[in-house]
Amino acid sequence: MARTLKLESTLTDRYQTTVPNAVRHTLKLGKRDKIRYLIQPDGGVMLARASSEIEDDPVLGKFLDFLARDMAAHPEHLKGIDAGLRKRIKSLVKNAKIDLDAPLAAEDE
Repeated sequence: MARTLKLESTLTDRYQTTVPNAVRHTLKLGKRDKIRYLIQPDGGVMLARASSEIEDDPVLGKFLDFLARDMAAHPEHLKGIDAGLRKRIKSLVKNAKIDLDAPLAAEDE
């Protein structure tokens, strides 16, 4: 008879956790692999190794199709980003500091 393992991990302040070794081994997970969470109607959650295949997003696909049709129909509306705008964008983000270990703000939880 198969044995059921009960494993635990702890969430950090940023809601991150380490996947227990037994789970990594069972799902054959390596670094940078993706995990899929399957939320069931009863509130249970199942973990699975996410497929490496890229799944199509139907909304994004339709939007990209719309953009492609619009660009083909109206190429005169296409404009390049000029040097001034590029410089402005760089100036807006050059001092941006990101601390990945900082706790999330209440509105981000």
